[in-house]
Amino acid sequence: MSEVPLDLKTARFETVRIERASDLPPIDADTIDVALLDMNHGYANVGHDSIVTIVRDATMALDEALAQEGRRVRVLSYAVRDQLMVPDHRSGRHRLYIGTGGPGHLDPRQNQTERGTVEIREDPAWEAALWRLFDDVAADEGSALYGVCHTFGLLCRWANVAEPVLRGAGKGGPSSGVGTNVLTAQALAHPWFARLADGAAGETHVPVLDSRYYDLIPTSHAAPSGMTAIAYESSESGGPGEALTMFEFARERDAAVPRMFAVNGHPEIGAAERVAMLLERMLARGSITPEVYEERVALLPVLRSTLPAERLRVARRVFNDLIDRGLERLVRAA
Repeated sequence: MSEVPLDLKTARFETVRIERASDLPPIDADTIDVALLDMNHGYANVGHDSIVTIVRDATMALDEALAQEGRRVRVLSYAVRDQLMVPDHRSGRHRLYIGTGGPGHLDPRQNQTERGTVEIREDPAWEAALWRLFDDVAADEGSALYGVCHTFGLLCRWANVAEPVLRGAGKGGPSSGVGTNVLTAQALAHPWFARLADGAAGETHVPVLDSRYYDLIPTSHAAPSGMTAIAYESSESGGPGEALTMFEFARERDAAVPRMFAVNGHPEIGAAERVAMLLERMLARGSITPEVYEERVALLPVLRSTLPAERLRVARRVFNDLIDRGLERLVRAA
């Protein structure tokens, strides 16, 4: 079972795990509740804790403003897939949502057999509630949702912009490690994403951290009105491949900043030293086994050696900066 990283608690930040309705704390006017949509189906995952850490760090950067108002930030980590816990946007509790990665097929009805992390066994009952949540966030200009990996695939299916296809032998199987994304012309003209080209090789190629079994293949050549394709995988020739990897599902009306956006990668995974620290904490509190710890630690040299500064720069723009901005808006608006 996934565990909440209580060791990240500060005076004005905490996390609460939501596995049943009775776990929901009362709504508090002095508390900003951020919804973390945990798609890991009970699997211990460093990405989940990395996201909690990103929100914790953003909270600490806003410490003075929070202290002046006597407020705090609380991450509610919803066990979406294994415990069928999906937040209700209409309750008014949340304005900022963040979705994690996770195992298995991106259509829960296809998850009928235990096959490691490529396919799992699960109850698809959560999907209808999650689709309602996506609908409600899309319709609410005052809310935002950002996601990685599995959440990206779910958003693509919800919006009917792409469908999951297992990466076969022709593509070398699963994509793992530091790969390359190719920015679209729309990304280069985008008020927020144009900065991704700063320092990028050939102005369009950016490094990203991959860990996926499934590609998201567009259902049509044109994105629906109000939505924008930001990046594709890089093909062997260096041009854009067929798989969609970054997509904007909604944009702020005035500021031209993405309001619903996700990537088929792992920008939440930071510098190798940060990941090593998180793994040590997870091992110490028993949320991962020594075997899993050693398996994850073996990936650290890749994080250290493959374009680390550029990868982190891109990761900040497509994930951390959006969360920082979203949380700051909630704090300043109070």
